[in-house]
Amino acid sequence: MSAKIYVFSPIDAAVDTYTRLAGMGCEVSVVPQPWVSPMAPTDTELVSGAQGSQALVGSMIYNTTISAPVLDSSDSLRIVAKYSIGCEDVDVEAATERGILVTYGPTESNWGGVAEGTLTNMLVLLKKIRERDTYLKSDGPWRHPSLVGTYVGARADGYAGITIGIIGLGRVGTRLADLLRPWRARVIACDPYVGDAHFEAHGVTRVDLPTLLKESDVVTSHVFLNRETRHMIGEAQFNMMKPTAIFLNASRGPVVDEAALVAALEQRRITAAALDVFEREPLPMDSPLRGMDDRVLLSPHMITNNVGSGIGPAIDLATNALLTAMRGEVPERELIFNPEAIPLWEKRFAGKSLLEGVSAGA
Repeated sequence: MSAKIYVFSPIDAAVDTYTRLAGMGCEVSVVPQPWVSPMAPTDTELVSGAQGSQALVGSMIYNTTISAPVLDSSDSLRIVAKYSIGCEDVDVEAATERGILVTYGPTESNWGGVAEGTLTNMLVLLKKIRERDTYLKSDGPWRHPSLVGTYVGARADGYAGITIGIIGLGRVGTRLADLLRPWRARVIACDPYVGDAHFEAHGVTRVDLPTLLKESDVVTSHVFLNRETRHMIGEAQFNMMKPTAIFLNASRGPVVDEAALVAALEQRRITAAALDVFEREPLPMDSPLRGMDDRVLLSPHMITNNVGSGIGPAIDLATNALLTAMRGEVPERELIFNPEAIPLWEKRFAGKSLLEGVSAGA
């Protein structure tokens, strides 16, 4: 029996990988060209493509989900291997219940880029970089009190510095905390899935979400999108924040109730926001966010796009994870989004190779 692989969201950068898999004897089924980004296959197309497959592989899909019916379309499905770091387009809970591994691509070039971009966005807003540039290019007098920025860290003169609240102390949140340490700001975070030792090692104070929202001058979101985090920041949460606070989101758009965010900005219940992600992408042309002034900083979901980054490094991660699973072995644990599925997966597939004669390094 050869491995049947369904590429549910192909990308041009991975074409050689599809050829490589076919050369190993795998039956590779790829969504017909032309490929569009973002891919938006229908539920029916996903179910049909996944039938009889041992692996599903691809980038992000939108408006549809690799749902329980898709997962059930093959009783031999072993893995859903994602090129992206996001897995909100997969019903991870359903995959776990069925002993199916979901892997993703947490490349440092990407998550490190999010941390650097978040710090940049924070400073643009706090230091009023755009406002100063616009002002100097106008006909106004030299300098203006409205252009005074915010000093971030503590000073010897008694200035305590600001408080930066990080929601989610995973890879991105931790890197951001590390970048902030030399600034001597007070950094607090909430993350129920991270141990106290990790907080202490990175100079972060653990608090709950309400405390973080009430005490922070900057609130920045770095969580995965799932059932628990969808709309975790809404009207009630914005009402807890300081009217002088700024809000940053570089995680996933639906983590935030966008209508509530717009209202909080319009009513000046918060001071500013920087957003790289949105509930609907591309951001609709009639979105109120597009018409807001310099208090709102927007970017088209490309905070990770830096030289040497992008999805390329994750293609090899996904392909290697897929091949490992096809050999009846558990992929690298750091690539597994749902490690709790491993025991059932091992009962079903451990030691059962579909790639006889193919070495681990192939």
